[in-house]
Amino acid sequence: MKQVRLTFRVVLFVSAMLMLASFTQAQAGRTWVSGVGDDMNPCSRTAPCKTFAGAISKTATGGEIDLLDAAGAGTVTVTKSITLDGTGSMTSILASGTTGININITDPKDTAKAVRLRGISINGAGTGSNGINVMAANSVTIEDCVIDGFTANGIKVNSGAVFVRNTSIRNNAVGISVATGATAGLADVSLVFNDTSMVGDSLIQDLGGVVAFGNKKGNSRPAK
Repeated sequence: MKQVRLTFRVVLFVSAMLMLASFTQAQAGRTWVSGVGDDMNPCSRTAPCKTFAGAISKTATGGEIDLLDAAGAGTVTVTKSITLDGTGSMTSILASGTTGININITDPKDTAKAVRLRGISINGAGTGSNGINVMAANSVTIEDCVIDGFTANGIKVNSGAVFVRNTSIRNNAVGISVATGATAGLADVSLVFNDTSMVGDSLIQDLGGVVAFGNKKGNSRPAK
């Protein structure tokens, strides 16, 4: 009887290790999302997923999720270094009543803790809380994005360094908020029609081309 139990435990252990190895190997360096995809798919180019959330678990740390066509890619929580790229595809995230993109990378094995967001429209529809919420990361790059309609912040930076380029942040309670210990750099960024353009101005650097217009408070630009 003891021998049977031991054999059963060994079989269970080996099976678990094989499943873990299979899962690790299944993570690809590049995955794909499409408006007609399915999150049960492997997220390959020919069998894409439907959302960022469905693709992220199938994408390796440091990898990239690309959009094949115009799609509502869904809200997502990012827990590892990754690129989300919607360039040329009219990618959108509808975040009614929630946050569009949460970034919370705490794994000590992920030493880069770097996230890149490109070509994404994030819409809070007047009820979302934060467009992009950087909770824990070393560096975040946001390029060619639109962040609109959030009741708290367009971009909230609690940690690390955030670089924003060629992006419109509009119709939010606060355009961008940077907490003590974090920093942000803005280049060719429009802060328009927010209740408050910026919170933590001394931690935000104008790298050129920043426009602040129509905000109820804070139409002055950050320091260069």
